[in-house]
Amino acid sequence: MAREMKLALANFLMVSLVLSSFLLQTAMADSSSCDSKCGVRCAKAGVKERCLKYCGICCQECNCVPSGTYGNKHECPCYRDKKNSKGKPKCP
Repeated sequence: MAREMKLALANFLMVSLVLSSFLLQTAMADSSSCDSKCGVRCAKAGVKERCLKYCGICCQECNCVPSGTYGNKHECPCYRDKKNSKGKPKCP
């Protein structure tokens, strides 16, 4: 009985390790995808660091970034509808 418990625990740990590795890779892929999309979006921004910061936050939450350097927010309603604490658009 103890041997069966150890085997079940070992299997559980192995499956957990594989799943956590997969989820980490997915999160890392999303981050780099957001970085490249926001790089395009913020290419002509006056305050590029700030644009990249907020674009990255919005991209992570919405899983999309509108095309181009300005406008086109209809392509991503979540990105378009995010507001800051003052009620102004949060996403560049």
